[in-house]
Amino acid sequence: MDSRLKPFIDKALSRRTFLAGAGSVAAAGIITGCSNDGVTNTTPPPTGTYTDLDILNFALNLEYLEAQFYLYAATGKGLAAANTAAPTGYTGSYTMGTVTLGNSAMVAGTTSAQQQIINEIASEEQEHVQFLRAALGTAAVPMPSIDLSFFGPLAVAAGIFTSAQPAFNPYSSFDAFLIGAFIFEDVGVTAYAGAAPLISAAGVASGLLNYAAGILAVEAYHAAYIRTALTGRAISMGATTPTSTVYPYVGIANQVEALRATLTVGNSGAPGTSNTGNTGVAGSSGSVEVPLNVPQSPTQASAIVAADSVHAIGFARNVNQVHHIVYGSPTVGVKSGGFFPNGTNSIFSTTTA
Repeated sequence: MDSRLKPFIDKALSRRTFLAGAGSVAAAGIITGCSNDGVTNTTPPPTGTYTDLDILNFALNLEYLEAQFYLYAATGKGLAAANTAAPTGYTGSYTMGTVTLGNSAMVAGTTSAQQQIINEIASEEQEHVQFLRAALGTAAVPMPSIDLSFFGPLAVAAGIFTSAQPAFNPYSSFDAFLIGAFIFEDVGVTAYAGAAPLISAAGVASGLLNYAAGILAVEAYHAAYIRTALTGRAISMGATTPTSTVYPYVGIANQVEALRATLTVGNSGAPGTSNTGNTGVAGSSGSVEVPLNVPQSPTQASAIVAADSVHAIGFARNVNQVHHIVYGSPTVGVKSGGFFPNGTNSIFSTTTA
């Protein structure tokens, strides 16, 4: 167990209801900012009783997914057995899932600089898995089954490909990899932002909120690189619009963004839609997230940041919205599908809203 989190783990082992008492209110205040800025956190809490350990395991499920995607992109292999096996001292049944690729492993045709970037992100996502498993100790859930071939159906649903075309392969080129990474990084950032206010007073006091913010920051750096790379490559190739045929990947990213919004049962930063009432950060009425763009003048915004257009505050998604996206379904009551064919190993695995 990570010694830095031992005080938190000791306190979190007793089950309790989150968002009860002044401590959780304070945590929400840290995330959303001062009330006189007109910004409030409206992430609806999950129903029932759950602990900080449940929140950490929710994050661990997502980190398993991200780490597998990036490690296969970087090395052609997934997480090492030491990062998925039952923790030392674990007792009881421990059923680890499998990984379905459906596509060739490793990104094809990368330059040395591009490969170095992929390697760095893969290493950091692997370290997130290691950190969370160490923090959870014997409470760490097994890796669920992960289906990386779901990129194909997702691309069809987003209108990127038709069912008659070969399945979309995020490992086929660096640009295709950027689209796959775009799917995961934006969801990761918003998931941590949405889960942070659920941390208990004991978890905040023990530093858990700081660690969650630190992981969120790394995910945001990843997302920023992906968005900047897409925009920058479009500019360098002479594209003048997001859907330009000389570099269509900015437009493809926007299609992914639009699909995500249709899956989340309530707006969560969809391009051109209001961001009020249904996400972790609510801006003024009519505030919108601007889609990725290809700027053509020094004064034209590049729109590389996924943030509220009024306050420049990042979006948040609650546990239901995140599961809708990774399951690829807007249906309430869904408990599996998409990237997690058997569901996540989480008490939040079945969507309730």
